[in-house]
Amino acid sequence: MRTVSGAELRSVLHHRMLIERLRQTFRAGVESPPAHRHRVETYGTGDAALLIAPAWEVNQAIGVRIDSVFPDNAGSDLPQTQGVYLLVDGKTGVPQVLMDSSATLGRRSGAASSALAASYLARSDAERMLVVGTGPLALELVEAYTAVRPIRHVLVWGRDPQKARKLAARFHRPKFRIEATADLEGAVRGADIVACATTAREPLIRGDWLQPGQHLDLLGGVTPDMREADDDCIRRARVFVDSRDRTPAAAGDIAQPVSSGTLNPDDIAGDLFELSRGERAGRRFYDQITLFKSVGTALADLCAARLATEMVLHNDSIR
Repeated sequence: MRTVSGAELRSVLHHRMLIERLRQTFRAGVESPPAHRHRVETYGTGDAALLIAPAWEVNQAIGVRIDSVFPDNAGSDLPQTQGVYLLVDGKTGVPQVLMDSSATLGRRSGAASSALAASYLARSDAERMLVVGTGPLALELVEAYTAVRPIRHVLVWGRDPQKARKLAARFHRPKFRIEATADLEGAVRGADIVACATTAREPLIRGDWLQPGQHLDLLGGVTPDMREADDDCIRRARVFVDSRDRTPAAAGDIAQPVSSGTLNPDDIAGDLFELSRGERAGRRFYDQITLFKSVGTALADLCAARLATEMVLHNDSIR
């Protein structure tokens, strides 16, 4: 069985290629039963969690993502979430590849899913992007979005301005400008695309800041008690999700407005399956505000793992 490191994954799993493979996979669909979440008692201040998410394509591949979440790691300079992804041959059941899931695979598949949604929902001339959050997903989002839209200017906002400045300094590309900002409202008002990847539990983005024609991408807030955008954002936008089967119940940005009556589940305009298959229209007109909320799908992880395996094994064969 081949073991693939995070560095290897980064070298072979390019955003443009992954986005197009995701488009094909969402069109075809995969088998993905509900993920398992188990509470794990610890001797620390908070219990840990074990997450197990399987998916498979009949007679082709089986994948299982196994993540551990240890909140107490925040105090010991270790990642709170760590994990691996196991890819198994779908014809024989033979394990093929074990790879780093949380550090690279999950972030890259999540950013690529957002960019895939933006290819249907963001204006084709979108050049100005705001990234809200300074975590590991921030630069992945910038890279992914530049594969589908002509992004030229990026602002980064974070609760810690120093982290935002450091993040901006890490990204270098000719004819491309990226800067940190401390003015969240002004940055939102001036952006074509606003992409959020935070752990916020109270809304950061206000609906009265949104401008005609914007696209709002909410990638953080993956539990029912987390929010990145307020109810006015939901009221003003045409709302899409990555998966109708999971997101409305799992994500606070959708679950809370549904619970309060602000959003009717039937008013969710579509998900990535419907967008990719042409069953639902994306952006309908230039001045429309669109909103995409994702919590991650086992399909995206399986797609990314299969593509990475193909590229790694191909590189092995030509060495």
